[in-house]
Amino acid sequence: MGKTHSDIGLIGLAVMGQNLALNIADHGFQISVYNRTTEKTDKFVAENPNTPGGLVGTKTLEEFAASLARPRKAIILVQAGRPTDAVIDGLAAVFEPGDIIIDGGNALWTDTIRREKALKDKGLLFIGSGVSGGEEGARFGPSLMPGGDKAAFKQLEPIWKAVAAKVDRKTGKPLLGAKPGRPVKGGVPCTTYIGENGAGHYVKMVHNGIEYGDMQMICEAYDLMQGLLGLKPAEMGEIFSAWNRGALDSFLIEITADILKQKDPVTKKPFVDVVLDTAGQKGTGKWTSVNALDMGVAAPTIAESVFSRCLSAIKEERVAASRVLKGPKVKKVSPAKKKALIQAIHDALYCSKICSYAQGFQLMRAAQVEYNWKLNFGQIAQIWRGGCIIRAAFLQKITEAFAKDAKLANLLLDPYFNKTIQQAQANWRKVVSLAAENGIPVPTFASALAYYDGYRAARLPANLLQAQRDYFGAHTYERVDQKRGKFFHIDWPEPSRPQLEA
Repeated sequence: MGKTHSDIGLIGLAVMGQNLALNIADHGFQISVYNRTTEKTDKFVAENPNTPGGLVGTKTLEEFAASLARPRKAIILVQAGRPTDAVIDGLAAVFEPGDIIIDGGNALWTDTIRREKALKDKGLLFIGSGVSGGEEGARFGPSLMPGGDKAAFKQLEPIWKAVAAKVDRKTGKPLLGAKPGRPVKGGVPCTTYIGENGAGHYVKMVHNGIEYGDMQMICEAYDLMQGLLGLKPAEMGEIFSAWNRGALDSFLIEITADILKQKDPVTKKPFVDVVLDTAGQKGTGKWTSVNALDMGVAAPTIAESVFSRCLSAIKEERVAASRVLKGPKVKKVSPAKKKALIQAIHDALYCSKICSYAQGFQLMRAAQVEYNWKLNFGQIAQIWRGGCIIRAAFLQKITEAFAKDAKLANLLLDPYFNKTIQQAQANWRKVVSLAAENGIPVPTFASALAYYDGYRAARLPANLLQAQRDYFGAHTYERVDQKRGKFFHIDWPEPSRPQLEA
């Protein structure tokens, strides 16, 4: 027989909501569920009668609130934006001071800040928690990034730590093998308190921006192998499988290998060859790029991954342009050079990945100043080691980098990453050069290399840019022989055309 009151509740029984509810119930917590469509609630509960913790279906928000133990805790997993606001308003009407609302959707962090403030005025506590790992992660262990009131998180922490993905204490590798009713035991949970108000959703947004970069880099590696080497999908699948046993060991490399080996059930052709070359997006990569611009933080590789999706979307326009715009003829690499080029592409992918993550962590560093958060970058890297889409062995190296130096200015300055790029950059430069010579677009590889070269440059040509701005708009300039922050202007000769503002 179930408890009188449930440990927690969940609203929104789409696939993610159902899977997270089952995950919670598998860990022995009784969970009340509610969906706007009552039939869906009834069907879900009926189909899962024997979970260890138990599912309690409710038909109204009043019944839902009454079913929860105090302080009430309710997870919202509905569409971001207005639908989330509507559910929060509904809960606020039936909850009491001290109760806790948890938004587990992909909310814009500024919305989370606004919501927390509004609910605090009503005596309610709010947590904005990133949830990464997709449907499988929600069911068997996601990476969870909670932000908000710290005392509220203490109430949620036992549940969040129980249901999060787990990694091995020594190696940092994900512990796998969870099954319905039999969750993984032991290990380090992939969750930690991120920070106040919108910090959790902000870190989840950056995670997604990094994810965009990872996916595009892998696509560029694939494009180079088929364009320069003429490799078939199954051959590339074996290469990605081999890469997954080394430094590039990650969820995205693993699934790429699986995809490339997959046959289309209808045509029996390689599955990847029958998929249209247009990519959608849900906005979090764009949010990351826009925020980087707002913050004045260089994150070109993440931005290029978003622009690549935008360019892919105009398929018909690209097909028409391909008949008019000509580039170089692709020169296939000889079989004798095949192995060396595969290694070079591997190195270009790894170096670009380091730069992309460096940009993401730089952005989080700027955000903590902007929003007065105290982010622990080592812990953030730790909780990304399992459960989430970007989970990778590589994240253990980031964890170690911040363990050695919590105030590390940029991942590129860490001895491991510095040494890695020193050893691999010749191959990286070779790949970007070959891509340009053959007309194969590699926007993330190239932008990451430009970022690396820009970051390591003691002097950039921005001195000329400062002079240009002072010339046409009297925007002033700084001098190398004066202290930073002191600005000057000289009287330029009258230009031959009207003055414009920068």
